[in-house]
Amino acid sequence: NLAAAYDKFLANATAPTGKDKTLTVAMSPDFAPMEFVDTAKSGDSKYVGFDVLLANYIAKELDMTLEIKPMSFDACLIACQTGKVDLAISGFSWTAERAENFLISDYYVAGENETEQVIITSKAKENTFKTTADFAGLKVGGQGGSLQELLVKEQIVPAGGEYVPYEDLNVALAALIQGKIDALAVAKGNGDAYISKNKDTVAFSGFQFEIDEKYKNNVILVNKNNTEMLEKVNTVLAKAMAAGVYTSWYEACQIYSGISTIDELGYDDEGNKITE
Repeated sequence: NLAAAYDKFLANATAPTGKDKTLTVAMSPDFAPMEFVDTAKSGDSKYVGFDVLLANYIAKELDMTLEIKPMSFDACLIACQTGKVDLAISGFSWTAERAENFLISDYYVAGENETEQVIITSKAKENTFKTTADFAGLKVGGQGGSLQELLVKEQIVPAGGEYVPYEDLNVALAALIQGKIDALAVAKGNGDAYISKNKDTVAFSGFQFEIDEKYKNNVILVNKNNTEMLEKVNTVLAKAMAAGVYTSWYEACQIYSGISTIDELGYDDEGNKITE
């Protein structure tokens, strides 16, 4: 049962229902293992992933009921900036533009989600791209408003590549498979998820972006006027960091999204780490 480990962590992170206050969180559920959709589930429970665990954990610590607001990546930014949601949690990294428009939380660690940024391409071109110059004249897709978009514009476009933005990464993946674009910039964990389910058509290009230290690790976006919420969120993040839950959460979500197998990560069917 690939969902067993995840479900156990979710049960521990979820607050009882019936709270008077609701925590609204925007996220774009097209970014496994951070946030994605389990089609076997219905209602809000179908939204799963590392950031969903984190959102539940924050709501529990704040004694609030969680309400996930699924929307496109760009819309998450707008919803938070305009105060339509309390938080935006969707695999965000720090950028200078976001620092101008939002209050940004302390960082949290989700595997290699931000430390490794790569480009995937067709299986026929696996490991054939080594430098930015290799993308000259090619179309490289990315999610609008994402760190990957910033990196493509900073590193690939000046070398002659063409950037093609997409609102939904699943649409971008389909475009890659259909040959509408030549490559797609993604976080390493996201690339693992796509390749695990499309092994015959999609592969890593062989290219990895240079990542400035300031872009590493993930952050939560808070409305510019809500300093009280920022302080509360940072307190919860500090507790989660001290508890050491991030690694086990990320590994469980890798299992759930089909990136890794239980044997590779060592979990039993109850979600317990196998130590022998």
